Amino acid sequence: MIDLDARPIDLSIGLESNVESEPWPPEIEYFDHREGAALLAENLREAGIEIEAEDFPEGIGLAWEEVRAITHAGTHMDTPWHYGPQSGGTRSKTIEEIPLEWCFGEACVLDFREFDRGTEISAGDIEDRLAALDHDLSPGEIALIETGADELWGTPEYLTDFPGMSAEATNYLIEAGVRVIGTDAYGFDKPFAEMGRRFAETGNNEELWPAHFAGREREYCQIEKLANLDKLSRRTGISLVAFPVRIENASAGWVRPVAFAKWE
Repeated sequence: MIDLDARPIDLSIGLESNVESEPWPPEIEYFDHREGAALLAENLREAGIEIEAEDFPEGIGLAWEEVRAITHAGTHMDTPWHYGPQSGGTRSKTIEEIPLEWCFGEACVLDFREFDRGTEISAGDIEDRLAALDHDLSPGEIALIETGADELWGTPEYLTDFPGMSAEATNYLIEAGVRVIGTDAYGFDKPFAEMGRRFAETGNNEELWPAHFAGREREYCQIEKLANLDKLSRRTGISLVAFPVRIENASAGWVRPVAFAKWE
């Protein structure tokens, strides 16, 4: 049950232009109020209304923005369709098909901040963190992986300095009934360069996005680029809401996860 009398904590990173932590940063064009008056007047003239920008109160209209961005910019939820065309033998769900029931409820935080960059979190590591919390996962619980990488947001190191999930760790959580797994890192798997290095060294294609591709066998969603997990005063029993934006047939959707914590 979500306690709406509790303090909301924003766990998201927004869309930002020209940020060094995005390999494909959003492009945001801003239209101020005077530009808005000119554009609105032009639109009305096309509808046969004689009007100029100066006719608006104080000569100003409405401000707005035009955004060009991939669905994986900022905090977002990846769907099974992102991982492959099928999940568990059936057509993979896209973002508008994700059940809302998956996207809210109780969450727990598993702390991996001491792990080195480029390392891989194992199923045993997940078990160790749960044991330290004296916590058993319940069906539908949301698991949040804390790496501390969000502290690097705005820098190039955000793209490289974090541990990633393994396929076995991902499967461990899914088999426990978890449908949504979040991370405060740029990606759910190891950093791109580390995956590429391991593939080049071994020739083993299982080094490439193994945690993502676990979703081809077992259905789950992941939230990438979370923030502020360190601001949560508790590690289990966290009330969380994380509804994604509906985008037709999309592999991901932007999301603004909000946790609710009691005032202390």
